[in-house]
Amino acid sequence: MNAIAARETSTSADVHAMMKRGVDVVASLVLLIMLSPILAVAAVLVKLTDGGPILYWHRRVGRWGREFWFPKFRSMIVHADKTKLREQLADLNHHKEGPTFKIKNDPRVTWIGRILRRWSIDELPQLWSVLRGHMSLVGPRPALPREVAQYSPYDRRRLEVVPGLTGIWQVRGRGNLPFARQVELDIEYIENQSLGMDVKLMLLTIPAVLSGKGAY
Repeated sequence: MNAIAARETSTSADVHAMMKRGVDVVASLVLLIMLSPILAVAAVLVKLTDGGPILYWHRRVGRWGREFWFPKFRSMIVHADKTKLREQLADLNHHKEGPTFKIKNDPRVTWIGRILRRWSIDELPQLWSVLRGHMSLVGPRPALPREVAQYSPYDRRRLEVVPGLTGIWQVRGRGNLPFARQVELDIEYIENQSLGMDVKLMLLTIPAVLSGKGAY
């Protein structure tokens, strides 16, 4: 019976994964087409602000620790991620405990960057990552390699699934939540994930984005 139950569980997980991937492909393609005017305007405004790159590409950690290139509309000044500059701002880090680095009213953010972050428009290029399969529409947010290097075994459970464009803690406080609480919520999602839950979280993302709470 145990072997039969294990096979049924495995089959169910495979079906769920296939359906989830199907939704990701169709939805990300449709959204990229529908949102193309917004993407185009955002790209022009970022470029006109200071002449720097439109997109900011950096490495993120996906499922099972595999790294991939992760795009965002650039919302900060050029070279904002330089180690020396980050060290100068260390005292302003809102997440004092844990590996993440978050600053309210970050002085490195440009005027257009604040608008893009306020409405989460800076994250929209990640629909390309969803289409390619590096990300899903829903799941734990992908972390930086330097953050994952500081993970405890418990924290590393976040890497058991494909990372997402939105997730459970994005609709429950976003950046206002401490790192430990973010991990707890991500693991809650992993242990209870379903297509129904994904749909619910995607719908809840809309009011979360409109409220702007925790977006910085």
